[in-house]
Formats: sequence, C-alpha cells, structure tokens
Amino acid sequence: MAKTNDKKTEKEIKKESHYDASSIQVLEGLEPVRRRPGMYIGTTGPDGLHHLITEIFDNSRDEAMNGFCDHIEVVLLPGNRVRITDNGRGIPVDIHKQTKVSALETIMTVLHAGGKFGGEDTGYKASGGLHGVGASVVNALSIYMKVIVHKDGFAYMQEYSKGKVKAAVKKIGKTTNHGTVVNFEPDAEIFKEGITFDFNRVVSHMRQQAYLVKGLRITAIDAREVKEKFADKEIFYFSEYEIEAPSQSFCFEGGLLSLVKFYNQFQKPIHKNVFYVEKKATGVESVEISLQYVDDISSRILAFANNIENPEGGTHVTGFKASLTRSLNNYAKKNNLTKDSEDNFTGDDALEGLTAVVSVKLREIQFEGQTKAKLGSVEARGAVEEVFGEAFNAFLEENPDDARAIVSKVILALKARKAAKAAKDSILRKGALEGMTLPGKLADCQSKDASESELIIVEGDSAGGTAKMGRDRKIQAILPLRGKILNVERARLDKMLDSEQIKNLVVALGAAIGDTFDIEKLRYHKIIIATDADVDGAHIRTLLLTLFYRYFKPLIVGGHICIAQPPLYKVKIGKEVHYFYSEEEKTAYFKKAKISDTEVEEAESVEVAVEENVEEAETKKGPKVAVQRYKGLGEMNAEELWETTMDPSRRMMKRVSIDDAQEADKIFDMLMGTDVPSRKAFIQSNARLANIDI
Repeated sequence: MAKTNDKKTEKEIKKESHYDASSIQVLEGLEPVRRRPGMYIGTTGPDGLHHLITEIFDNSRDEAMNGFCDHIEVVLLPGNRVRITDNGRGIPVDIHKQTKVSALETIMTVLHAGGKFGGEDTGYKASGGLHGVGASVVNALSIYMKVIVHKDGFAYMQEYSKGKVKAAVKKIGKTTNHGTVVNFEPDAEIFKEGITFDFNRVVSHMRQQAYLVKGLRITAIDAREVKEKFADKEIFYFSEYEIEAPSQSFCFEGGLLSLVKFYNQFQKPIHKNVFYVEKKATGVESVEISLQYVDDISSRILAFANNIENPEGGTHVTGFKASLTRSLNNYAKKNNLTKDSEDNFTGDDALEGLTAVVSVKLREIQFEGQTKAKLGSVEARGAVEEVFGEAFNAFLEENPDDARAIVSKVILALKARKAAKAAKDSILRKGALEGMTLPGKLADCQSKDASESELIIVEGDSAGGTAKMGRDRKIQAILPLRGKILNVERARLDKMLDSEQIKNLVVALGAAIGDTFDIEKLRYHKIIIATDADVDGAHIRTLLLTLFYRYFKPLIVGGHICIAQPPLYKVKIGKEVHYFYSEEEKTAYFKKAKISDTEVEEAESVEVAVEENVEEAETKKGPKVAVQRYKGLGEMNAEELWETTMDPSRRMMKRVSIDDAQEADKIFDMLMGTDVPSRKAFIQSNARLANIDI
C-alpha cells in the first residue's frame, strides 16, 4: 500500500486523543444558562421570551398565594423593557451566611438559591418555584436588570447585566412601600428571533392567574408608547398615576367558579348552578374544583398545580375523572335513571360537554418532566377523589334539577357513543378507515414515505383538475372537496361519518378518527389546505380547521397542517412576469418601477378569467402592462399553480399552530357554535380587520 502525505503524525494523533483533567471545562456563575438557555426556558423563540415575564411574575404570585401580597403590576416599557411590581414582603437584603453577600444578590446571581426550599420556615405553604432558578435565569438572559426592594422603611437597589453584578446593593432612600420592583431587558444576542413582547399574550396569562388566586389584583399596562420618564424610586405602581396607555386589571373573588363562567360565556349551560368546592385534604394544602356542563360535545378540563398549568394533566386530573364517573353512575342507579348494567357510564360519557378547572396546592410537589406539564405527586389523586367526591355527591343531592339535567346529558352521550361505535365499526369492517379502499377523487402520490408526502386539499373539481396536472406526482397527493363540508363543531362522530366529504378525508389520511386515531399511521406528514381567496374559500378553510381542531388536534400540535398562499395578482410588464400575494405588495412594486397612478389604474382595469384572454394596456413609457386578478385556484393553469403555490422550493405557506389552546377553543365555540349574539358582537368588533374581496 502506497504511503500518502496526508497521514497524521504520531504527535498529532496523541494531541487529538489527549483527555485529562485539563480537558474538563467548569462553567461558573450563570454562564451555563447563557450557553444552554433552552434547558431553562424551553426555547429562545417567542415562548421563551414571554417565559421570562412568567418567571419573575411567579415569584410575586407565590407571595400572594401565601397571603403576603394583594396587587401585582406588569408593565411593558419602551426599549423592550419589562417592569414587575408587587407589594409583598420584599426580597431580603441582609448578608447571606453562606455566600457572604446580600441575600438579594444571592437570589439574583446564584442558581438554586431561593426561599422555597425551607417550607413553613419561610412562610411558603405552596409555591410554583421548585428549584430556585427563576430570577437568576432571567437575570442571566437579560442585557439589563435592576431590582429595587422596598423593605423596613428603606428602598434598596442593585443592577446587573448578563447575570453579573454591576455594583453592590445600596440603600437609595426612605419609603413607605413594601415589596419588590424588577426591571429587565432581554438580551437580543440570546433571543435572535426578536425581543418584542405581545401585550395580548401577557394579558391572557395574567387574567388566568387572577382567577387562580382569589382576591389578587393583577394589572397589565402597555406603556411602550409613553413618553414620560419616571424615576423608579419615586413611583411604585404605574397604575396609581394617570398614564395614557392600554391597560387591563383583573381581580376575581369567585376564583375558579369565575373562570368556568368565563370559558362558558359563549356556551349554553344545561344546568343553573355552577359546582364549586375548595377544601384542605390529607397531604394537600388545598383542592379547588369548579365545573359546569354545557350543550356541547367537547370537554374542557384545565388543570393546575401550585398555579402552574398542567396541559398534560396528571394525578389530580386522574383522581377527578375517576370520582366524577363514579359519582354520576351511583346517582343514576340510586334514582333509577338508567335501565340496566350495560348503561354504566364510561369516563368519556361523563366528560362530554364538561367545562372543569382542577387546581391543587401542595407543599412538596413533583412534576413529570422538566416542563411541569404533568403532575406526578401521588397524594394529589387521593386528595382530589376525597374532596371532590364528597362535595359533588352533596351537590347532586341538594340540586335535583341540576343533577337530572347532568345525568340526562351523560345518558345522551352514552347513546351517541354506542351509535358512533356502530357506525365506525361498520366502516372498519368495510376496510375504509384502514386505507384498503382510497376515495375515488383522491389522486394519490407515488411515494409511500409519509415524511416526504403531502396531501393538498383543494376546493372543487376545477382546481382539483389543475392541481393534478401541475403537481409533483412523486410526493403530492390531491383531494378535491365538493362544496362546503359539514360544520363539526356540534356534530357527533356517527353524523360526521355519514358525510361523504369528511369520510373521504378521514380515509385519505389513513390514521382513523376518535379513540382509534393513530398518528403513526398518518399517510402524509404535511396536509395543505388550498382554497380560493374569497369568502367561500375562507369559510371552507374555517370548516376544515374546525374539523382538524376538534377531531385531529395532534395534527395541529405536530405542525402537520398548513395553509397555502396563492398569489392575488399576475402582472406582465413586457416579457417579465411577476406574482404578488397582496395589494400592498403589488402597489409597492408599481411605485418602485415608476409606473404612474393613471397607468396602474388602466392596467388594473383589465381583469379576466384565463391567461390567453388577458388584454394588454400600453403605458406611456412603452412596455405593455397586463394585470390578472386571481379569484380562484381554478383560474390558474397548471404551470402557474405549480410555480406559485405548489413548488416546495418557491411557494409560501402558513403553518397552523395553537399558541393558546384555551383561546382557540373559545374562538371556535363563538364562530362555529350556536351563540349568535356573541358571534355577531365578535364580527362587529373585528370587521375593520377583515380583508373583504368585492
């Protein structure tokens, strides 16, 4: 074998394989947070950015939860700064024995330092903070941070940058206030997607938290446009001054009962009284539950542990569901409301149409996973079953009209479940949902690899024919829909499966539906909704999104649903062809190309259906300008549709996501449900935002 000049020397190999104590790197202070921010806040995108507010707010909320604070204020300031104020006890400023510096500096600059580890000794019976990393993490990820503590008649201040102290804690004057004021500005080097906060998102979170802590007042102010300068030591709460800025304030004495009413505001309750209980139990500081059934087929259960939302539920939700089903079965049998043993309610029967909020507060709390999405504390299940079971049984006995309405609703769900099972079994026996018989209108793709395959749902046979000719046959399947599909917001599964359009879609996806849905069997990892840019197209798109949200939510959560963005205009200037996706984009181009308003108007007056009939308007400068306004996908030829809407390398699409599941749920209830007055009010309030094609 011939030797080569590229062969590494023995010295080079030894150097590369060198591994001893000097190879071990120790990150000091808050440097680990800056190196791996995702470990502490999940992401450096918008979710992580807003999580910074949550971390600081949670410290103030824990003060309120334990009775030391009754007003928290969150202010968005100019320059992407945030200011959070509470009237709690104020962070301690005396010297910490272990660190030999102020307790304030210790909390803000040392990971796993805080007042939540000592239990009752610190006054915290329950808290959301488990690891003592919240404030220090925000500090590490901020280019600027200043904390002012009002305590024992004096105000103290310390400033930081990127987690490092700029100067020692200093006394800045006398004060009659008590509490903590935290100012911070996120570091743009960390949050590369932007550091602009969404005020509506902040407000939504604050509203929810106000429901969870009865009597706590939370004020949110968007002061980013305020020109006045305020000295921190001179102002405690912005809301005490007349500032012209958007603001919202929340305070709910009803707690979770008020929250259930809020989520049901666009629903029709089937019973008058809203159930509510709050009680201490063995091993748990507090169990608080509220529920109400509404005339709907969906269920909504919101779960919280120490005021931290648990979207994946946990032991407290397991205990609640078991106790709810048992109580309803016992009441129905005791009062002879069901005929035989086969009519036992299942958990799904008991949940239909239910809106419930389950909240527990524990001294020692355990979550499954880093994100706290699921509660793992074993004692929570027994405590919830005990407290809720006793209180709900009493509620049913004391409110017989409400009880019969609830049981009747559950019996209806039981009958519907049996009917849906029969309908689904019938289809399964024929092999439809197993993908053995694909719908005739589906033009399937050649690839069997779901990860590269796309299902493009188009409106009507005309667009379907064009899309089939223009597609990439290897990876793109086309499914044309005939007209508008069934509104599934209030349709049960058996009625849905009677709809040919929905059945075709379910069969094409190949992952079944309802309790048999299996995302692993999904035949296409990208489902693209491609409808016309008119009112009917928007309605069909909304109906499809309602179907996906109610019955295929994992597809949305997994990022599988997209909306195509076809162009509105095709503009031909001489031999050049340009596509524009909005009126503003087209106008800006004409301005840049120095085409006069008269010429633009003359060109825009030419609107036709097909390419070969486009007339040409002569401009004063010589080149011919022709403008075609697309009113539907069927107006494009196959080449145009491929270039603008279907070519993966050039097309524009919007991925459908659920940033706030509860808010999305509320909007779908309002827009697609039966509450006409609420829908009318929503349309009137948002009419100015609509882009109407006349």
